[in-house]
Amino acid sequence: MGFSTILYNIAIAAYAAGVRVAASLGKEKARLWLDGRKNWRQKLADAVENDQPYIWMHAASLGEFEQGRPLLEAFRKDYLRYKLILTFFSPSGYENKKNYQGVDTICYLPLDTGKNAKDFLAIVRPELAIFVKYEFWYHYLTQLSYQNVPTVLVSGLFREKQVFFKPYGGMFRRLLQGFDRIFVQNEDSLRLLTGIQLNNVTLAGDTRFDRVWAARLQARDLPLIEQFVGEQKALIAGSTWPKDEEIIAAWWQNAKQEGRVIILAPHEIDGEHIAQIQQKFPGATRYSEYAKNPVTTSKVLIIDNIGMLSAIYRYAYVTYVGGGFGTSGLHNILEAATYSKPVLFGPNIEKFPEAIELVQLRGAFIVRDVFSFTTTVAGLSEMPKYRETATVAGKFVEERQGATRKILDYIHGKRFLTTL
Repeated sequence: MGFSTILYNIAIAAYAAGVRVAASLGKEKARLWLDGRKNWRQKLADAVENDQPYIWMHAASLGEFEQGRPLLEAFRKDYLRYKLILTFFSPSGYENKKNYQGVDTICYLPLDTGKNAKDFLAIVRPELAIFVKYEFWYHYLTQLSYQNVPTVLVSGLFREKQVFFKPYGGMFRRLLQGFDRIFVQNEDSLRLLTGIQLNNVTLAGDTRFDRVWAARLQARDLPLIEQFVGEQKALIAGSTWPKDEEIIAAWWQNAKQEGRVIILAPHEIDGEHIAQIQQKFPGATRYSEYAKNPVTTSKVLIIDNIGMLSAIYRYAYVTYVGGGFGTSGLHNILEAATYSKPVLFGPNIEKFPEAIELVQLRGAFIVRDVFSFTTTVAGLSEMPKYRETATVAGKFVEERQGATRKILDYIHGKRFLTTL
């Protein structure tokens, strides 16, 4: 075992210890992370059918799942003899999608240790492994390579600051060599990987474009949302965090409210957070209450459930996507842009090339404070500018489809799977 591997194992053990401490202090996500991995071998063995071939997809969380979802749906349609197993690293992914019907088994990925990786693969015995975007677990990838399991990274996104491109990143560069194919989202990622002499890289684009465009075409009507909006102009803010909500609330207090409504779909929908939002927006109505008695004079509706947001965006005049003020990351702006809606978000977007590009094209706008939020919304009240921005946003998504097809063509061409 090399020195780098020893350091990696120490880091993994330290991470697990940190999670246990957080759980003991009452952190809910840490508790879910631990509880979801208890007795994982027995639970996995009970869930997997030993005589069936499996395709395994791993996603870190909910956003990565949405990137992998078009492939899962294609596998279900094109490769009927295979069972599908989906793993998550984070509770936010697993807890939101544990009842997803598009796969046969959903579970947490066990902690990345040598024994866990060997045992997991011995139980599942996948014939193809798909990792999404950022996931590079040393022991799992090493074992997959050792066992000659075809392994593909999809919607990969690389930045110069990552360890792969540092003088001390040799161990992780070797991991990248173990992938049969790395499908990247953009030219910058392709340049970085070819710059370290990788020849297993293909520029395919982001599978989320396929996902959100399909969702647009299949969008269901939401009569209660349509009734709430009526003939008014709706600001629909999705996946918001407290900082996002503070800015929107400050704008709303000073805005001309006649002819306008707000629909807020916060990232966290626990009772404490919803109560905080109601303090910022006096008179706001929860969707759960509105659904029971759809008569209200409120002009602010809080979505206190999971699963509606992507369909709600279609009723917007202007959209806002949260996460751009924090460190956890900007949420999915493509869900809003696909409906040809202008998109606003906070400034922390350096890890999100789709946001950077859409801003450059003038289909989206960065807001840094209440003033910039106010001036941006006011500017979009001018119809020529609004139409131009909305058209750019919709075309941005429509013209970037096709990543899923490129990946499927590669898998089919390599005959990793059989259709019989």
